[in-house]
Amino acid sequence: MTSIRMTVVVAALFATGCVSGVSNDQARWLQPAQAIQLAADAAPRGAAGTFSMQVNAIGHQDGATYLNSETDYRDQRNLTVALTPAAARQLELRLGEPLAVALEHKRILVQGAATRVRINFTTAGQPTGKYYYQTHVRVTDAAQIQLQ
Repeated sequence: MTSIRMTVVVAALFATGCVSGVSNDQARWLQPAQAIQLAADAAPRGAAGTFSMQVNAIGHQDGATYLNSETDYRDQRNLTVALTPAAARQLELRLGEPLAVALEHKRILVQGAATRVRINFTTAGQPTGKYYYQTHVRVTDAAQIQLQ
């Protein structure tokens, strides 16, 4: 490629980036669909990154707190941020109110690894052999989460 053509291509790419209004940081933030795809591709390992999502539902089970990108956590498009009890307490202290108040319908950034997690269906406490996958980002420290 000639230097003039290369200059034109670089200028066009630069101009496109400026017009889009997307910062370099925002371009690196992964959306739930991207996190799910990367986790599936990397399974059983996780895919590290900074994930951006709106918290559309919050759940609790066995002491853990779950922030979900979809109202139905079983939705295949859902990204779940799974907070340990200690991380949830730290985050509530930092935000100054319960997570349901501070985070529901808010956009957050989460640093961690998106991992595909197998969820087994059970009947009377016994596995049925049926299952589905969820994508989780495990949070062990409140510093992993920032409000956008």
